Amino acid sequence: MRVVAQSEVFPNPTVSKVIFQIRFPDLFYVDSRMGEFQLKVIEMFPVSALSVRRQILIAEVGPTWNPETFQKDAEPTTKLWQFRSANEKITLEVASCSLSVHSSEHKSYNNPKAGLRFRDCVRHATEAFFALVPVPRLTRVGLRYIDDCPVPSLDDGQFREWYNTTFPLDRFSLGSAREMAFHTTVAMGDYGLRFTESLVRDDPPKLRLDFDAFATGIATGECLDVTDRLHELLTDEWKRSIKGPVYEYMRKEPGHA
Repeated sequence: MRVVAQSEVFPNPTVSKVIFQIRFPDLFYVDSRMGEFQLKVIEMFPVSALSVRRQILIAEVGPTWNPETFQKDAEPTTKLWQFRSANEKITLEVASCSLSVHSSEHKSYNNPKAGLRFRDCVRHATEAFFALVPVPRLTRVGLRYIDDCPVPSLDDGQFREWYNTTFPLDRFSLGSAREMAFHTTVAMGDYGLRFTESLVRDDPPKLRLDFDAFATGIATGECLDVTDRLHELLTDEWKRSIKGPVYEYMRKEPGHA
């Protein structure tokens, strides 16, 4: 499919993190493929690590409980292979039922004017993985953007000039709020969207916009095309959330905003 790139590359974008993830049925032989996979991605992800996560058993016991007679099964473990970029701002994670890419460096999905494009990273990781692990069908494909946006003041009127907010400011003032958040999960055609808008009372305060779009039951060959469509959906929702002053903020060089 043709991928529509956003025409402008902002020097000071609001995005702080972008996450791509695919899920698939638990495949026990993923372990045996990780050596070959590491070689395929080592140029982009030269730093590697293996972590083992154990499930913790929490049990209610009475006064007659005897730890010497207590029987438990072996603790289940989950292996997680991690491959990171040289600056460790991009992480590729693989488990027996998922692959994900986390980045705090990418500011563009596929803009040809950008030197670093998240789509290229996703394509490289998934092509290398599917060449070794030919999963026929994906249970879930997801793309998530977390934006930390400036809040010029806690004045309700000025806040509305910057954002098309979901906050009920006619009832609850931003300035008096210790916390304020809105969350929803909705169907949007063939896809789903989880959206959270929350006020972060840092110094200075910021508005966190968390967009998570996903599709289920996807043929592996359609993975990148579906991700492109999820990106378009998220871009449209992001544009609905912000107004002109935010664009002007993003066009300024960092430190001069």
